[in-house]
Amino acid sequence: MYTPINQWAEDDRPREKFLLKGKSSLSDSELLAILIGSGSRNESAVQLCQRILFSTNNNLNQLGKLSIQQLTTFKGIGEAKAIAIAAALELGRRRRAEETQELRKISSSKAVFEIMQPIIGELPHEEFWVLYLNNSNKVLYKAQISKGGLTGTVVDSRLIFKTALEYNATSLILAHNHPSGKLVPSEADIAVTKKIKEAGKQLEIQVLDHVIVTETAHYSFNDAGIF
Repeated sequence: MYTPINQWAEDDRPREKFLLKGKSSLSDSELLAILIGSGSRNESAVQLCQRILFSTNNNLNQLGKLSIQQLTTFKGIGEAKAIAIAAALELGRRRRAEETQELRKISSSKAVFEIMQPIIGELPHEEFWVLYLNNSNKVLYKAQISKGGLTGTVVDSRLIFKTALEYNATSLILAHNHPSGKLVPSEADIAVTKKIKEAGKQLEIQVLDHVIVTETAHYSFNDAGIF
C-alpha cells in the first residue's frame, strides 16, 4: 500500500534523514527523491526514483546518459524534474573532472585515464584530445583537437603542434575515446599516432603515449610496446 512520505517516520524521510544522519546515510534513490521533491498519485518520490534506477541496473553512470525525453517517460517525471536529475548528474561529472586537476604530474597511462575519463569516457561520439606537458611531465594544458561521429574523428597535426609551441610544451600525450567500448586500436589510430610522432621529432616535441579511453578502462600504446 502506498504511504506518502509526509506520513513516514521522521527518521525515514529523505530530507530529515539527510539532516539527522548525514548525506552518506541516504541511498541513491533517496538522494534523487530530494531532487524531484514529489512522486505521483500512486507512489512516493523514493519509490519513483527506485523504479528509475532499476531501469538502469542501479547504475548512476547509465542514469546520466538518459535524455530528458527518456526520463519523462516515467510517470511522475515531468520536464522540470527530468532537468533537475540531469543537471545534478552533470554537476557530479564536472566535479569529478575538476578533482582530476590535482593529478597534474603524469607518471603512467592510468594517470592519463583518470584525467580524461570524466571528460570523454562516456561520450556517444569520438573526441581527440592532447595533454601538453613540461619537462617534468606536468600538464600545462589540455585541449580538444577534434570531435567526430560514432566511427571516428579527423586529427590536424598542425593544430596540435601550434598549441604545443604556444604553451612551450616539451612533450605531449594523445588521447581519444572509443564509444564502442573496444580497446583495440584501429589501423587509423596507429597511422595517425605515427604521423604525429614523426612530426614531433622535427620540432623536438616528444609524443610520449596515445591512450584510448572507454567508460571503464583504457589502452596505452606505450604500455603495449607500440611506441
